[in-house]
Amino acid sequence: MDKNKNTQQSGPAPLAGRIALVAGATRGAGRALAVELGRAGATVYVTGRTTREHASEVGRTTETIEETAELVTAAGGTGIAVPTDHLDEDRVRALVERIDREQGRLDILVNDLWGGEHLLIGSVFGKKSWETPLADGLRILELGVRSHVITAALALPLLVRSDAPLHVEVTDGTAVSNRRYRENLYYDLAKNAPIRIAFGLGEELAEYGGTAVAVTPGFLRSEQMLAHFGVSEENWRDAVVQEPGFAIAESPHYLARAVAALAADPDRAARWNGKSTSSAELARAYGVRDIDGSRPDAWAYFEDVTYGGKDGSPDDYR
Repeated sequence: MDKNKNTQQSGPAPLAGRIALVAGATRGAGRALAVELGRAGATVYVTGRTTREHASEVGRTTETIEETAELVTAAGGTGIAVPTDHLDEDRVRALVERIDREQGRLDILVNDLWGGEHLLIGSVFGKKSWETPLADGLRILELGVRSHVITAALALPLLVRSDAPLHVEVTDGTAVSNRRYRENLYYDLAKNAPIRIAFGLGEELAEYGGTAVAVTPGFLRSEQMLAHFGVSEENWRDAVVQEPGFAIAESPHYLARAVAALAADPDRAARWNGKSTSSAELARAYGVRDIDGSRPDAWAYFEDVTYGGKDGSPDDYR
């Protein structure tokens, strides 16, 4: 049995016939988002820079977009892998033209582009902006902002053909949590920009009956994070000894299930357009739970306990 199968879903696939593009679907939240949209019945184009023949600058070869597409199909959707560097306008334009040629429209666009983790430890965390190598800082803005803008600019003309366009910006932190400085100027800009992109696009998509929303996971148990702590999804709690805050961690499928539920909501524009939200808030709204049956709220835990000094444990927020 697929351990990540959403047993809450019943009846006809709610996104059957829908066409989605998950930009940045190699691993982490992007991969899970693609899989859960597929599980809900969508045809999902998955993009990224790491293939079975080529690794991106992130340097991980253990996850590829071909594997993501296969997982989408195995979950019940149709996964289509298209290697794409979303900083290359010609490649993105060719991707959109292919979707148009093959499907005639696009219903869901998920902008999950990032790939800057390798720059954070050495160049960002614990450093003032002027101590961050300029080239690394600008690369963070390319990966986290420019790629999103290019993808939106070239894909939105196709997206607005849909009868209910949905544009999802994936970032780190909500508008509320990101009022607090995100440690480094470049990182702060990169993780606040998608929130403003969703807000602005919400204004522009409203006349088309569309929805633009910024979403964030909490403390994500991505493949890279599990590898960092030397654990797997099966024994992830062993990492709490190294990092007590990891006890509030969530799987990538938590956010993905919540976004799939949002995508299937006919009233989503009225509820979410232009807003910033989290996996936990969406999970409460749609009755979604993580793969272990819990409903973690990492941002509430950070706000109340980590920064607010209140008594409480991660278990109180699961």
